[in-house]
Amino acid sequence: MKIHSFLHASILVEDLGQARAFYEGVLGLKPNSARPDMSFKGVWYDLGNQQIHLLCLPNPEKGLTRPDHGGRDRHVALGIDSLDELAERLDLAVIPYTRSQSGRAALFCRDSDDNALEFVEIPTVEP
Repeated sequence: MKIHSFLHASILVEDLGQARAFYEGVLGLKPNSARPDMSFKGVWYDLGNQQIHLLCLPNPEKGLTRPDHGGRDRHVALGIDSLDELAERLDLAVIPYTRSQSGRAALFCRDSDDNALEFVEIPTVEP
């Protein structure tokens, strides 16, 4: 057996409206309405050949103290083309973030449910 690909990451959210405001309004992701309905509310976002699936379900870890820096917590890492643009969007939305402590071109923030996300700058090469 060989694991050959990563398909999606599921992220628990309790308020789907707030979560969508972050993932769509701040990050600019577009929902994939072609996904099947589940027995709970949620939304899928395509990221190339992979996806993020927001699951609107009770958080079994609600109230758990999370580290201030998302890099010291479980997180999903996403490649982006401009950290500066993301930082501007986060500043406008008054969402705190931290830069990578290793000096890499990366930053960490949390969504409205305290899920940590890492964004790594990977410049795109224009043909």
